[in-house]
Amino acid sequence: MSEFLAELIGTMILIIFGGGVVAGVVLKDSKAENGGWIVVTIAWGLAVTMGVYAVGNFSGAHLNPAVTLGFAAIGELPWTKVPVYIAAQIIGAIIGAGIVFLNYLPHWSRTEDKDAKLAVFATAPAIRSPFSNLVSEIIGTAVLVMGLLFIGANEFTEGLNPLIVGALIIAIGMSIGGTTGYAINPARDLGPRIAHALLPIPGKGGSDWSYAWVPVAGPVFGGIYGAVFYSAVFTGDYNVLFWVLSAVMAVILFGAASAELKKGHTAANEIEDTLTDDKGRQNNRVAEKSI
Repeated sequence: MSEFLAELIGTMILIIFGGGVVAGVVLKDSKAENGGWIVVTIAWGLAVTMGVYAVGNFSGAHLNPAVTLGFAAIGELPWTKVPVYIAAQIIGAIIGAGIVFLNYLPHWSRTEDKDAKLAVFATAPAIRSPFSNLVSEIIGTAVLVMGLLFIGANEFTEGLNPLIVGALIIAIGMSIGGTTGYAINPARDLGPRIAHALLPIPGKGGSDWSYAWVPVAGPVFGGIYGAVFYSAVFTGDYNVLFWVLSAVMAVILFGAASAELKKGHTAANEIEDTLTDDKGRQNNRVAEKSI
């Protein structure tokens, strides 16, 4: 099997299981309806495990452009292979999403919620704040790539690596994935989002392209930074790229924190003003009654 076909099939398997569990949980009249976040995170972890077991021997089972770019950035993959891997991953994700669509054919027309239908294919933030959502995707993907490198550095996990990687995905989802739905994979979001736009899904809404850059840019930066950080801190390779990306990371984190804190102060002031107005009106009513 070629590396292109391996990455395509592995990513397709990932989306069949991952997108499939989301469809089961959110679509109407599915027996898995309202299964909840725990069901989703566990199934996504097992989806990665199955994808890795399927094609790991052929391509290393990246199944994720962020992993591919991160590994290339530290010399674990030749840059000449990067376009082939990424193209295969996106195509595989589109095909996987199409299979999920076919599997749940009767349920699309019974589901009125357009956002629920989109959620089967693409991620959306719990609180829409693009700068902060970007930070969440960066952190989640950096943790993912560093985790993969940790696992690869330990010989005692040989043979169990796919299971350990699946456990890593579950841990990320349960711990820090609730902010954005943890795409942590540009192909996982972009491929199915394209499928959503193209497929004849009954009653579907828009594909939310205004947000689509976040689950692409965040994982790409996070994957590269996670790999470079690991290479610097754990192997001593403090190169120029590490310092440049660290500076960019600091700016992003500071900017996001400043923006959110400013929003928080504004909201707090509005609540305080509302309470003050309510108290003033209450005092006026008391005064009028006294008169």
